[in-house]
Amino acid sequence: MSHKQPVMHKARKRFGQNFLQDQGIIRQIIRSIAPHPSDHMVEIGPGLGALTEEILAEAGALDAIELDRDLPPILRTKFFRYEDSFRIFEADAMKFDFKSLREDDRPLRIVGNLPYNISTQLIFHLLSHSGDVLDMHFMLQKEVVDRLAAKPGENNYGRLGIMAQYYCEVEPLFIVPPEAFNPVPKVDSAIVRLTPYKVLPFVAKDPLLLKQVVKTAFAHRRKTLRNNLKELISTETLESLNIDPSLRPERLSLKDFISIADFLTPEPLTP
Repeated sequence: MSHKQPVMHKARKRFGQNFLQDQGIIRQIIRSIAPHPSDHMVEIGPGLGALTEEILAEAGALDAIELDRDLPPILRTKFFRYEDSFRIFEADAMKFDFKSLREDDRPLRIVGNLPYNISTQLIFHLLSHSGDVLDMHFMLQKEVVDRLAAKPGENNYGRLGIMAQYYCEVEPLFIVPPEAFNPVPKVDSAIVRLTPYKVLPFVAKDPLLLKQVVKTAFAHRRKTLRNNLKELISTETLESLNIDPSLRPERLSLKDFISIADFLTPEPLTP
């Protein structure tokens, strides 16, 4: 069956739409996801249904979140034979409560060709639902995938990678060239797999405070921890945690940031 973009819908820049149309890439993505009839599959931004069609063929059921109101009627018509097992939620994924999709003990398997303009914020939102998720497979701008997987000391290591790696194992899978899309974007894309840990390797006392510490530390990348964190923690305290205050934030490991956040977390009041 053809996956070419129908003339009835033009990609909208304000939604960051680039429709996938390369059949070989589609098959490669589906092999990476390996949907199964026992899975609770969720697709963010199904677009014109290039991946949707293959996921439904393999899993038999799918929940989709779509912001562009012109697309659900097209998708419902295209996949009418899955009427009882294909649900479309006309909603903004950035505000959507993914936990509300769970109707049994099956965790969600989330898939999406994420719009470049909101991908970072959307990933942060999805990380807050990691306890309800088995895994996530996303097509993203390659630069974003590089940031997700970056290690301490690398230039693209920062807030996104640290928080993603706190909750998930991050696996970059393969690059997708611009020609695979219509319209053709100006950047390379990549597929990444995020698998939430069943047991976190490192546990912060307060993950929200950890997120704030990391955000503050990277507010000015070229400045040292001493300068960026001076409103939160003293130089002497950093040294007592075996952290060099003269380092720039990209030199610290996840464990280092947890040490800082845990120190700043108030002890619970005992009755």
